Amino acid sequence: MADAGSESTAADTLAEIAGFGYERARDELINVVKMLEQGGLDLDDSLVLWERGEALATRCEQHLAGARRRVEDALSRADLDTAD
Repeated sequence: MADAGSESTAADTLAEIAGFGYERARDELINVVKMLEQGGLDLDDSLVLWERGEALATRCEQHLAGARRRVEDALSRADLDTAD
């Protein structure tokens, strides 16, 4: 069972990652995956790293979804301009 200290640390980590740009989140996610693939970590450390990787992946997905919306909006505006 998680104690209050680990919950606070997890919340701090999520808050930190929420401020990351796409490139930083992607680069850190790559490092997390490499560390997990290398193995040699105990279970608790692996789980902490896995949770960080999940948060980093979510942050990357948020950036990509935002970029996709911006492109779709720009294309819609371009279609409206050419229709006039």
